[in-house]
Amino acid sequence: MVRSGGGRVFIGSFTAAGGPGLVIAEAAAQGGALTLVAAVNDVPDPSYLALSPDGGMLYAVSETAEGAVAAYRVDGGRTELAGPSVPVDGSGPTHLSLYAGHVLTANYGCGSVTAVPLRPDGTLAAKPSGRLQHTGSGPHDRRQRGPHAHQVQPDPSGRWAVSVDLGTDSVRVCTLEAGAPALHRECALRPGSGPRHLAFHPDGEHAYVVNELTPTVTVCRWDASAGSLKPLTEVPLLPGAPAGDAYPSGIVVAPDGRFVWTATRGEDVLSVLAVEGDGLRLLGTVPCGGHWPRALAAHDGFLYVANERSGDVCWFALDEATGVPRYDGSVQVAAASCVVFG
Repeated sequence: MVRSGGGRVFIGSFTAAGGPGLVIAEAAAQGGALTLVAAVNDVPDPSYLALSPDGGMLYAVSETAEGAVAAYRVDGGRTELAGPSVPVDGSGPTHLSLYAGHVLTANYGCGSVTAVPLRPDGTLAAKPSGRLQHTGSGPHDRRQRGPHAHQVQPDPSGRWAVSVDLGTDSVRVCTLEAGAPALHRECALRPGSGPRHLAFHPDGEHAYVVNELTPTVTVCRWDASAGSLKPLTEVPLLPGAPAGDAYPSGIVVAPDGRFVWTATRGEDVLSVLAVEGDGLRLLGTVPCGGHWPRALAAHDGFLYVANERSGDVCWFALDEATGVPRYDGSVQVAAASCVVFG
């Protein structure tokens, strides 16, 4: 089936591993193929990206030991840095999102969430307005000796921000108080699961947490009125036991809510799961098209995969009836880490 769509695409990469920085591409109006247009290499390791609702600003973490966030102005075919990078007072930021007039970063290295205010023109304030330090640990001796915030994002209601912490096996529900992230509730997941990323269902009542230390997804009930997350069940991502550490990574929910897709780096596969009420059912896996799939994006009937170690972004046509991805093509982007559509 030929799909229509197209548009601008932004790809993050790890410059420390030979990546070109921030890459700008175009998606074909028919067929979903990507064409690389330009690269902007003025921020080290822009590994994760977030676009403003109007598409006029793009934000990137700088996933370094020092940790920073940067803003780019997007104007037609031009994407330019809009001011200096802002330190986030946290090491190794791996994810960011927009929430209540701020950019929030999840700082993996030190296990914290930082808020940086946005000026009226969308540029970043000169310094953060606050930081929430996570505390705790988990049973995995090497990976869970302390907190490791891996993702932060607003919930569908826009009232809350949720941060996923691999080191403490929990999801924290937060608000902003005087510009500082403030803890509302900490929701515990299974000890040793190592939660990495969370994706909400379009119904606004379910959330799916992909676990990095065990190849599973935890299905949760989300209550926006109370700001609470309740684990319901845990579903395997692979049809059998992995040969070694599996390292699940990305997760995305279909816009119509019928399917969930995940990536598993150690197996180089994409998993297809069917949404069934309060649960998920594994339908199967397909090869990711490269090596070490880090992040996923669904757009106009296609699934896009950033394969970090093989240095490519692959796209897959999605079967409307079964949800199964079919490989269609790829472009080379060294150390690719993230794909965002404008």
